[in-house]
Amino acid sequence: MSIQKQFFSNVLPSMLAFAFSGVYAIVDGFFIGQKLGDMGLAAINVAYPITALIQAVGTGIGMGGAIAVAICIGQKNQEGQKRYLGNTIVLIGAACIAMTILLLLGFPTLLRWFGAGGELLHLAEQYTKVIAMGAVFQILGTGLVPLIRNYDGSVIAMCSMVAGFLTNVVLDWLFIMVLNYGMTGAAAATVIGQAVTAVVGVLFLWRKKKLQCLKGYRPSKEGIRRILVGGLSPFGLTLSPNLVIIVINKAAFLYGGDRAVACYAVVSYVVCIVQLLLQGVGDGCQPLISRAYGAGQEKDMYTVRRMAYATGGCVALISMGMMYGFRWSIPGIFGVSSQLTGDVAQVLTIFLLGFVFVAFLRITIPYFYAVKRTLFACLLIYGEPILLCVVALLVLPPLIGVDGVWISVPVVQAALTTLGFFLLLRSGAKPKVAQVTS
Repeated sequence: MSIQKQFFSNVLPSMLAFAFSGVYAIVDGFFIGQKLGDMGLAAINVAYPITALIQAVGTGIGMGGAIAVAICIGQKNQEGQKRYLGNTIVLIGAACIAMTILLLLGFPTLLRWFGAGGELLHLAEQYTKVIAMGAVFQILGTGLVPLIRNYDGSVIAMCSMVAGFLTNVVLDWLFIMVLNYGMTGAAAATVIGQAVTAVVGVLFLWRKKKLQCLKGYRPSKEGIRRILVGGLSPFGLTLSPNLVIIVINKAAFLYGGDRAVACYAVVSYVVCIVQLLLQGVGDGCQPLISRAYGAGQEKDMYTVRRMAYATGGCVALISMGMMYGFRWSIPGIFGVSSQLTGDVAQVLTIFLLGFVFVAFLRITIPYFYAVKRTLFACLLIYGEPILLCVVALLVLPPLIGVDGVWISVPVVQAALTTLGFFLLLRSGAKPKVAQVTS
């Protein structure tokens, strides 16, 4: 199969899988918005960074292991594949236990730190408690998906996400609209949907790689180190948008109050879909780039990267056109009050300006970590929330009010795109292939 055909067979299912991974919270928001209104929407938005932290842990470990596995495949290193797959699964299991305990003990404090209080805190606690109890399914689902993609299972990964999404939709309707379980019902539907995704992933790897006979489960200090270092960038890439949510929520509350927070809740749901589609392009390329990197096939690496930029640019432009055209209709989907509709339409228009920058970053960052340029990837990933803390809290809003909060987002994205382009030029020489051994 040509590299072009491999690109589309990997990227298209990956885009859909990432889109469905973000739709869980949006579906919760849709039903909660219809039932509980603006305050319910704001509560899910405040609580969602905790869900994102769980998913980021799973994604980071899974992608760190998947990159090492893919390089071993490119090097035709069978023992290395087994070692990294086994060690990745061990780390995922340990993370399931640790995250469940830590979140159950600490989620009320986190929600208060995020700015929740009063009725908003009460609703957010109802949602987050169930999410924390089901952390094991979220970590399993998000951790196994990158491994599945690197074993030529992009379609299976997509199907697992679709199955989980459909389960979530049906149970959201049942728990929220019919049984009136409110925030608890929304969280339970999400957890059960993610459990379905996790089960599909376990069954695929069980049959594909015979996990019951795998000899790589014994933890290797060097193997775990490589997985964790490799996973630092995808962990941050998954978590960073939600660190942004925390910063923007804080700034919106300070300069615009509860109304601005509720407005941003709707905008963040919409923007999340586009970000995840673009991340699907970047991460869908990762298996191809990492294998080519392991095999020293520079031409294939750059062919995949060029196709990714073209695809990401098209997705960004189409999304901008659609979101702008439906900017007045989107608020009604979430059941927001008529007073908020105009605010959402205005703020969404500002956020659309950054979609082209997001497209560049969401492809450049996965390229960097696929070829083990971890430092470059981390600069772009962690630079966004750090810059936003300065621009959105200290620079623009004191000058122009709450509008400065919204404008700060595309401004920071443009600055990071400039940095990313510079780093890409610096990495233009043929990368030195790191030997990944068992």
